[in-house]
Amino acid sequence: MRRFNVTGSCNPQRDYMVGLGDRLRKIKEDFVDEGSYFVINRGRQYGKTTTLRALGEYLKEDYIVVSLDFQQLGAEDFADVQTFVRIFVKKILTVSRKMRIEDKELFEEMLAPLSDSYSDTGLNDLFERLSSLCENAARSVVLIIDEVDSAGNNQLFIEFLAQLRSYYLNRDQTPTFHSVILAGVYSVKNLKLKIRPESKHQYNSPWNIAAKFNVRMDFPAGQIAGMLEEYEADHHIGMDVQAMAEEIYQYTAGYPVLVSSICKYLDEELPDKEGFGDLGSVWTKEGIGQAVKNILKEGMLLFESMAKQLDTYKELRDMIEDILYRGRRIPFSPEQKSINLGVMFGFLKEADGQVAVANRMFEMCLLNLFLAEESRSDVYVQGESDRIQFIKDDRLDMDLVLKKFVEYFDEIYGSSDVKFIEAQGRRFFLLYLKPIINGAGNYYIEAQTRDARRTDVIVDYHGEQFIVELKIWHGNEYNERGEKQITDYLEYYHKDKGYLLSFNFNKNKKTGVNEIRIGNKTVVEAVV
Repeated sequence: MRRFNVTGSCNPQRDYMVGLGDRLRKIKEDFVDEGSYFVINRGRQYGKTTTLRALGEYLKEDYIVVSLDFQQLGAEDFADVQTFVRIFVKKILTVSRKMRIEDKELFEEMLAPLSDSYSDTGLNDLFERLSSLCENAARSVVLIIDEVDSAGNNQLFIEFLAQLRSYYLNRDQTPTFHSVILAGVYSVKNLKLKIRPESKHQYNSPWNIAAKFNVRMDFPAGQIAGMLEEYEADHHIGMDVQAMAEEIYQYTAGYPVLVSSICKYLDEELPDKEGFGDLGSVWTKEGIGQAVKNILKEGMLLFESMAKQLDTYKELRDMIEDILYRGRRIPFSPEQKSINLGVMFGFLKEADGQVAVANRMFEMCLLNLFLAEESRSDVYVQGESDRIQFIKDDRLDMDLVLKKFVEYFDEIYGSSDVKFIEAQGRRFFLLYLKPIINGAGNYYIEAQTRDARRTDVIVDYHGEQFIVELKIWHGNEYNERGEKQITDYLEYYHKDKGYLLSFNFNKNKKTGVNEIRIGNKTVVEAVV
């Protein structure tokens, strides 16, 4: 029986996975057949290795494929140029032993002398022999190198890439690889950035000849559905495949390891736990929500990596805090350093010309991280202290949450200046709310409605959802539009009751909580 795999590359014989046929065909036709030098640069656990291994098999009928993984090289393998050449050649010869007999013999003839431990050879010797190999091979040779950034701190490796670039640029005069495919997290420019002074690292990169790789690597809802159809065919649980695929996509935006993590949790962890019975009850919207909550609580390597990168790149962290807490709208420009880094790591994306966090699970993880770091703040401690009065029969009394928050905020921060409240108000509400629902609930910010004036927070507590709109007061007319917006949103979510928290800077404002009726909807309106 196959499984959902979240560690290492996937194999369709043992793992449930999306079909790669269209992706492989597009890479071959648009890049390899065209003789391109290109880079597959995506965030961690984005399916790069799985794609490369499948691509290597896919190309074997038409090409001689040399596929290497630089993660297998250690620092000692870059001790000097002779050592690197020897190890590099040995890796190629190991790959060649699985080739056709005539190809294997050619590789041995051309490269074996360089693998001798007494061989005193340099990069020029290596590339001359590689060039002769490509010239005499019966078919065109394709070079694939995975995890290239694992060697990115080494000057010798950069020199190797420079030679590779030089031969590629002169391929009309000097035979070389037909196509070169490099894969890793770091982009080509940023590899060079890691080892050169700021004044020298920019535009002379061996990567600047790379063709733009525009093949989609995330999983659209339709591809997720295809994978779930195979699972359904094996288990016969009667799930609504399309609905489940759409719900998983809503949380993950198709980030491969997040998709697989949710599916794996539903399949292996959730049955017979936390009120769920058989697989039929697990593969539901409620089951997906519980799986997401537990994955965020338990953590995963991808989240740890994200936290480390934010510690390293403070400007990137500040940008994400501005987006999540303050609804700041930042124009998308891939040339801006922090945006470039965020996209490269897979944390950020472009949405309608603005910078956005890549998916809902990342947003939830980042909010949890930021709020946990402030767990000693007065606001968080106050929410923790008030928690017991808000939970009755395992249900959350959101009306009382807003009432107590208004009282607390007005007492502590009511006299603060406009800029302070506008920048910190929504952050304080999330800090107050976090310890109240912690362990039994979760929340996320609705990306489609987030801006500097308005943010919608979806709170889930024991399967019950609450829609809370947080907005900055900009006059009665704007407030009336806000009331209309939240009723429309309640209609979309099939809810009869919602919550509106306004941060009002009018000196004559009347703070407090009131319940109003708008059409057939009830809105609890709180003003601070």
